[in-house]
Amino acid sequence: MPRSGIDMQEKAFLEAVPRDAGSTASRDHTDTTSEITAIVLGCQQNDRESRWQLYERFGQKVYGHMVRMAGPDDAADLTQQVFLQVFQSIRQFAAQARFDTWLYRVATNEALQHLRRRKRRPTTSLPDEPLDERPNRSDNFELRELLDRALARLDDQLRSLFLLREVEALSYHQISEVLGIPEGTVGSRLNRARNELRQHLTASGWAA
Repeated sequence: MPRSGIDMQEKAFLEAVPRDAGSTASRDHTDTTSEITAIVLGCQQNDRESRWQLYERFGQKVYGHMVRMAGPDDAADLTQQVFLQVFQSIRQFAAQARFDTWLYRVATNEALQHLRRRKRRPTTSLPDEPLDERPNRSDNFELRELLDRALARLDDQLRSLFLLREVEALSYHQISEVLGIPEGTVGSRLNRARNELRQHLTASGWAA
């Protein structure tokens, strides 16, 4: 039975959204929890090599999340800011928690704060281009561009929740910890995000 929400449109979306190397590695990585714990412990002891190892392991994952949350223009600066915060506050990390959950909390908070600051600046919105007025583009490119526009129209909190679940594959429990909301609220907001994304896609004239 298909899930409620976007259904076939969502399937096409998930196939079109680019997975960064870190995101793929998060599912296929063979490193053990103890190795990550050892790196984190080294960072807590201000070991420079451990900091590089932590960045090498999670930097691309954070960068990809920032691209999808805030766009490519600001992603590199935001990623750097996230790791500055991580290294400054890593002693507060409790070993019994999952490190990637804690990292996503830092990264998502940084992205949301950045988006709130950006909304306070005056901007000029560009009009949407109908798909049939963009010749010489592949269907996949057009879909990606359309999906980017639809995602950008979601409320920032809903977009972050959707990406954490559908792109980063976090569990409902992890997302509740990242966003500081009850686990039961994750499901209802995820359905809302899917429905609103479907509406934006339909309004733009796209159908799976």
